[in-house]
Amino acid sequence: MKIAVIGTGYVGLVSGTCFAETGNHVTCVDIDENKVAKLRNGEITIYEPGLEVLFHRNIKEGRLFFTTKIEEVIDDVSIIFLALPTPPGEDGSADLSYVLGVADHLGKIMKDYKVIVDKSTVPVGTAEKVHAAIAANYKGDFDVVSNPEFLREGVAVDDFMKPDRVVIGASSERAEKVMGELYAPYVRQGNPVIFMDEKSAELTKYAANSFLATKISFMNEIARVCELTGANVDLVRNGMGSDQRIGKRFLFPGIGYGGSCFPKDVKALIKSASDQGYDFQILNAVEDVNEAQKVFLMPKVLAHFGGDLKGKKIAMWGLAFKPNTDDIREAPALYLIEELFKAGANIVAFDPEAMENVRMAKGDMLQFADNMYDALENADCLLVATEWSEFRNPNFERMENALNSKVIFDGRNVFTTEKMDELGYTYYSVGRESK
Repeated sequence: MKIAVIGTGYVGLVSGTCFAETGNHVTCVDIDENKVAKLRNGEITIYEPGLEVLFHRNIKEGRLFFTTKIEEVIDDVSIIFLALPTPPGEDGSADLSYVLGVADHLGKIMKDYKVIVDKSTVPVGTAEKVHAAIAANYKGDFDVVSNPEFLREGVAVDDFMKPDRVVIGASSERAEKVMGELYAPYVRQGNPVIFMDEKSAELTKYAANSFLATKISFMNEIARVCELTGANVDLVRNGMGSDQRIGKRFLFPGIGYGGSCFPKDVKALIKSASDQGYDFQILNAVEDVNEAQKVFLMPKVLAHFGGDLKGKKIAMWGLAFKPNTDDIREAPALYLIEELFKAGANIVAFDPEAMENVRMAKGDMLQFADNMYDALENADCLLVATEWSEFRNPNFERMENALNSKVIFDGRNVFTTEKMDELGYTYYSVGRESK
């Protein structure tokens, strides 16, 4: 099939590359001339494990192309994916200006039947708005489909190539057939392609992400209760996760969720419900808990240093909102950096991928180290904000020699309390007591 993907951000570039991997002819479109030039030159513009190999292979094989002008390919493609940003407004609503602006433009240049696919995360009713925007200028036949993405940063290629399910919201048999054929290579092992109406598909994405965010905030609340009662959240988590009705995933406590999806999608669902006159009380609580959890470690840090952080050197491991990505959107580390900076601390950070993004966003608040051990030199404590795998089994002797004092604030529970006690560290974690 010949496909256009409008938008070369995270979702657009992963989707376009993975569609090309199954033999489709894909043109990715973006108005950012600098980004398109880089992509044309074989320079990948996001960090995502496994993507670069597919990216270069499909460029070499002549299946993946990049342009700034949809007009160059509009007549050749049969499917057009909209992978455009839908940033939250101040009231939490999703900004559809990019999506509807492109839809309006498509209506002016379309000449024959196309399937227009909303890949962006959009509120209920967006497909109708996209249809109306196109129909205002184009009177021919076309369909608008909702096909939400369920990509996890860090494992997005696997998620796309081997999806748990594919959700397609469509009103016409013609569009269903086109989308079913497109996704057939990705579900050969029998995972379902679930067809539904467009509104249900739009809501499915928000519902799924909001439920996962709820699990995270619930476990962070349980962790707080554990600290008050002397229970161990690791043991509670194991006891809960073994129940098949609950499952093991998204039960790890920490310093809150971040990223491009959960915070935005929770806000958007709250706003969508509010627009219909409904107070989504559970999600309001989820959001409140998460905001507080991002700076959960600050009282512990302040208490340990007697309320005075002026001149203290804090080593921070991890800046991205999760491991295996350079994404710092709503990363808890950024909130901790601001609080530590306001308290007068000196921060030296290391992250395998996200340092350049933080340098651009918060560079005046902290310094950056070349490696994880350099960050520890003469530091008064270590604060772990992201659970990168390389942090889990460090050289503890090297750590001890670098740190001024053996103090760790572990926001992701990457170490065990038993190990920290054995090594003689003063150790603070989430929902667990050091013995």
